[in-house]
Amino acid sequence: MAINQTQQPLDAGRPVPEADERRSAAEPSPDAGPGARQHPEQAHQQRPSALEQAGGVRGLIYSALPVLAFVIGNNIGGLKTAIIAALALSVVIAAERLFRKESIMPAIGGVFGVAIAAGISWWTGSAKDYFLIGIWSNLAAALVFGISVLARRPLAGVLWNSMTGRGTAWQEDRRSRRDFSIATIVLTVIFAARFAVQQYLYEADEVGTLGTAKIIMGYPLLAVGLLAVAWAARASHRRLRAAEH
Repeated sequence: MAINQTQQPLDAGRPVPEADERRSAAEPSPDAGPGARQHPEQAHQQRPSALEQAGGVRGLIYSALPVLAFVIGNNIGGLKTAIIAALALSVVIAAERLFRKESIMPAIGGVFGVAIAAGISWWTGSAKDYFLIGIWSNLAAALVFGISVLARRPLAGVLWNSMTGRGTAWQEDRRSRRDFSIATIVLTVIFAARFAVQQYLYEADEVGTLGTAKIIMGYPLLAVGLLAVAWAARASHRRLRAAEH
C-alpha cells in the first residue's frame, strides 16, 4: 500500500493512454506500407535479384525486340525498313510501359537510344552502324572499370555502396576491396568480350550475326556481372557488420 500511495501522486498528472493508442504506438501505421512491419535488418537484407536489377524478364524482352526488328527489317526491305521497324517498335514498347504506369525514364530512354542508333545508320547509309554506339560504349566501359581496379577504387564497390547508402567504410577493409575488385574485373571482362566479338562482326559486315550477338551478350551477361557484385556486397556487409559488433 505504501508503494501505491507513493506512486499515485507521481502518476496523477499523467494522462493514461487508451488501449488503442498504446497499440498504435507499438505497431507501424498502415500507411507506412507492408515493408514498415519488417525488422530493419531483414528489410535491409532484401536485395533485388540480378534478373530484377536487369529489368526482369520483360526488360530482357524489351531490350531485344528493337534489335530483332532492325535485323529482320533489314533482311526484308533494307535499311529504311529496318529503321522504321526499330523505331516503331520502340515507340510501342514505350507506350506500353506508360500504360502500365511504369517509370517514364526507361520508356523515353529506350526510344531515344534507338533513335540515335537509327540516325547514325541512316546518316552513314550502312545497317551495321546501328550497332556502332553500343560497340564503342562497351570498350569505354571496359577501360573505366579496369582502370578503377588499378586505382584501388573498384567501380563495382563505388557504385553499389553509393546506391545503397553504405558509405565508404568498405574502402578501409582490404578484403572488401579485394572482393569488389573481383566483381569489377568480371564486369570488365564482360564489356571487353562484348567489344571484341561485336567489333569483329562489325568489320565482317555480319549484320544479322551482330544483332544476335548484341542480344545474347546483353542483359544475360550483365546478369552474371550483377551476381558477382551481389556476392561481393554480401561478403563485405557481413564482415563490416561483424567488425561493428
